[in-house]
Amino acid sequence: QGQLVESGGGLMQAGGSLTLSCVASERTLRRYTMAWFRQAPGNEREFVAAIIWSGDKRHYADSVKGRFTISTNDPKNTVYLQMNSLKPEDTAVYYCARSYVIWRVTPPLSVDDYGYWGQGTQVTVSS
Repeated sequence: QGQLVESGGGLMQAGGSLTLSCVASERTLRRYTMAWFRQAPGNEREFVAAIIWSGDKRHYADSVKGRFTISTNDPKNTVYLQMNSLKPEDTAVYYCARSYVIWRVTPPLSVDDYGYWGQGTQVTVSS
């Protein structure tokens, strides 16, 4: 089913921007959803944003709405997460994931809806 490889994490001051990339090693069936999750130390992995490959459907967690943008580059098999106005509470390991459920009416938001994960990339935001 292929690998997902994230990159783009790093250290940033509050108010700054970072863009994360996730490259799928194989062409992903277009009906599946791609998403970003994050996990801070001591916390459970939480949903950040989701998209279908065409870009027609996108969904964001309330905590990042208006600051983060998820997008895809179809020919490059790549999903991006543009993060603006970063806050210290955005500090976490960010994971790219591919769902094995189809987004019909409601977006897949649960960790359990996703069967393929990248290794994660660390994002640290200093105050």
